[in-house]
Amino acid sequence: MLTTVRDLGAAVRHRRREARLTQAMLAQRAGVSRQWLSGFESGKNPAVELGKVLDVLTALDLALELVSAPPPETGTDVDPFAGFFAERT
Repeated sequence: MLTTVRDLGAAVRHRRREARLTQAMLAQRAGVSRQWLSGFESGKNPAVELGKVLDVLTALDLALELVSAPPPETGTDVDPFAGFFAERT
């Protein structure tokens, strides 16, 4: 589960790399600057604009889905990105 802007930025970076996109390519698709995207992915800008975040997710064919948080698991390794994004169809 992602709980911070830094977590979300890292998830976007992970997905961008899976899609074999550079920051410049994704930034152009999303209509944001490469510098903004870099700051978002690295967590250096914790006050990111939600509209820009949604533009980046859309450019990656991702959608943000809000769900109730499950109770914390103890003693297991959980993929922090698993199940967070829904594929857009």
